[in-house]
Amino acid sequence: MIFETRNSVKALIYSVLQTNIFFKLSNPRKKFIVIVFCYFLSIKGKINFLQLERYSQNCEQTFRNQFEKKFDFFSFNKQIINKVTSTKRVVALDPSYIPKAGKSTYGRGKYWSGVAKAAKWGLDICGFAVVDIISNTALHLNAWQTPSADELKKKGLNLLTYYASLVIENSKKFKEFSDYLIADAYFSKKPFVDAVLLAELHFISRLRDDSVLKYKYMGEQSGKKGANKKFNGKVDVKNFDTSYFSLDLLTDEIKIYSAVVYSKAFKRYIKLAITIFIKDEKEIARKLYFSTDLNQAGEEIVRFYRSRFQIEFLYRDAKQFTGLTSCQARSENKLDFHFNAALTSVNLAKQDWLLNKNDAPKQFSMADYKTLFNNTLMLERFMNVFAINPNTAKNQKIIKELIDYGKIAS
Repeated sequence: MIFETRNSVKALIYSVLQTNIFFKLSNPRKKFIVIVFCYFLSIKGKINFLQLERYSQNCEQTFRNQFEKKFDFFSFNKQIINKVTSTKRVVALDPSYIPKAGKSTYGRGKYWSGVAKAAKWGLDICGFAVVDIISNTALHLNAWQTPSADELKKKGLNLLTYYASLVIENSKKFKEFSDYLIADAYFSKKPFVDAVLLAELHFISRLRDDSVLKYKYMGEQSGKKGANKKFNGKVDVKNFDTSYFSLDLLTDEIKIYSAVVYSKAFKRYIKLAITIFIKDEKEIARKLYFSTDLNQAGEEIVRFYRSRFQIEFLYRDAKQFTGLTSCQARSENKLDFHFNAALTSVNLAKQDWLLNKNDAPKQFSMADYKTLFNNTLMLERFMNVFAINPNTAKNQKIIKELIDYGKIAS
């Protein structure tokens, strides 16, 4: 097949939609879902209702009406993830700022932008992804848009407790993928850690450099009246007791020491992994990673946490190539559909890469997939308009060259 990649992605979408989970979906709705994903992968530039109309046979209002209808992206992505990932997985959580104007847009407020290093007016989504530790890549699971500050206040929530509520509500679904949830240092606060443990998950994150940590007292008790001695001094992370910590990993670039210590902030014992980064035989940084699983090895804690960055690459690809930030809608349902469709489109490209890389060192490039799908869309249009037969030997050779035209790596 000349358009092998595009056809394999289409076949995957149809195969997922034919499962029992989506048996209630009508055939026109299924056809629309396939069309939307293909256009999100193919259209270069902004992806909004007007752009979708320009490239398709459907009018702008059709897309608006269809985006208003809910779609189970969680179940859809679950099918893709289970097809292409190993059993060694973790669930990663990360919010993402979405620039958006318009006073009537659902959820608009001031949110932290990591790029701008400041709070800006716009929207916020809380995304969850499954990270395959073996292939070191993230696949989108689902994203929920954050309600405005006024709406959260009415529910008695703040931003952190809202994120925690999403973990508790979906914990059973997350446990189907992993018992570990990973998030950055912003989430290393007692209310969130308690919520994750309440959801029967383990939490892995990074601590502040000035965190108050205490050694567990291992000696005999005095037998005197009063409470038993629990702690044996404060942990000085720059000069810690190496007899208490075990050396889990030693290379030319990194040292990892781990031990069970008491966290004053969390009011519980945690497994701490002190990680020393080395360059030219000199220490360049020292980070504190932790897990609520007291039996987890320090090397694994660090490896799991560092895999968290894959979810940020997922957002980057969706913002640059599949229109995550270009939605025209204002309603909650339309915005939810657009955000999840943009992120799921990256999944569809990644699943093709994972199934066809054959242990090759080639890295995933969303830019290459975007170019390939855009070239395919334009070539199909030219062949239909000019009645060109793509199946002749001469045309097949030319089309194969044109499909890869402009790719970073052919």
